[in-house]
Order: sequence, then structure tokens, then C-alpha cells
Amino acid sequence: MTGLYDLHTHTILSDGEMLPSELVRRMAVMGYTTVAITDHVDTSNAATVVATLLDVRESARLFGVRLLCGVEITHVPPSQIALVARQAREAGADIIVVHGETTVEPVAPGTNHAACACPDVNVLAHPGLITREDARLAQENGIALEITSRGGHNRTNGHVVRIAREVSCQLVVDSDAHAPHDLLDKTSKENVAIGAGLTSSETSAIISLNIDKFLKS
Repeated sequence: MTGLYDLHTHTILSDGEMLPSELVRRMAVMGYTTVAITDHVDTSNAATVVATLLDVRESARLFGVRLLCGVEITHVPPSQIALVARQAREAGADIIVVHGETTVEPVAPGTNHAACACPDVNVLAHPGLITREDARLAQENGIALEITSRGGHNRTNGHVVRIAREVSCQLVVDSDAHAPHDLLDKTSKENVAIGAGLTSSETSAIISLNIDKFLKS
């Protein structure tokens, strides 16, 4: 499926402000066709968060949005990332995001590498000063690196773009939304991408990414 997407959002199931249905409704009004809800999880709640989101899928459909039920594996020891990803998949998750080594939070060193090496992971969120080697591993495993509008986390967007270009790794542009004011309309999403150093043609290709094809890669 093509169309406006966001693969990284949060609700009251973790630290967001909106019910899942409210988030989906707001994004439907803004023209989104695909929304992933990816609340924070660890070993304690991965399966239950996914199970709860599955109950919202029909509501999203009635609003004209394809809901991807997912998780963001957050502040988990690197050696446990594959375990939590598998727990989420077995519970029915459509998409697995890992909270990368952003420069503004104490994410454990080695998180980027563990995420990029895990075939169950789809997106490495705000990966900070990711190395070329880890980005190449992500490319080999079909994992996208995220360009984000999230304050603080977006400090290294330019670095992420440069490294992704060098190794031909897929990029995605997400909001990491926690509240209504975090949501991006199409123009804002384009500005985040261009501000990170992407060209207009690169931005167009990334924002119109075929999500079905990407998730199956």
C-alpha cells in the first residue's frame, strides 16, 4: 500500500496522550492511509500491547486507515532485543520498531547493532550516530533507518541520511508522535526530510514508500 504513512507513534498504552482510536482518527483527517501504533515495550508487556492494539484494527478500518499493530522495543538490554521482537511477532505484531541509540537518552550501547542484526525488526528509530557498519547490516536485513521530527532525537537526522546514502539503506520519515501537536501533515513531513538533507526526489520516494513491499523485504 502506498500513501501517507507514519510507522512510529504512541498512545496511552505507553507514554502517549491519545487513545489509539483518537490517534487514528486525527491521522485519518490529515490524510494518512497507514498508521503504525508502536508503544514502548520490554519483556513485561510486548504481547499484551499487541493484543490490545489488535482490538482497534476494525475501528481504524472504519476511519479509512490501515492500522499496523506494533511495538517500539525500548531500553531493553541488547541481548534481549531479539527475544522481545519474537514475543511481539508471536502475539501478532505487524511491525517492530527498536528505540535506537539517540544522543539524548541513556540507551544501552550495542542497541543499534542488536536491532540491525535482528531479522524481526523493521525500523531502527532515531539511531543517533549510527555507524556505517550497523547501517550496512540494517540494509542487508531490510531494516529502515528513521528520520524523525521528535525534538532532541532529530539532532542527528543529517548524519543518518549521510550514512544511509553511503550504504543504500532504506529511510523512513516518522513523527514519533506522543500528542496531537506532534502529528505531521504532508508538508511538515516533507520539510523534515528536506531539512535532514534529502533532495526533493529522494523525499518524494521515501514519503510514498510502498509499505507492504517494505515490510515483506
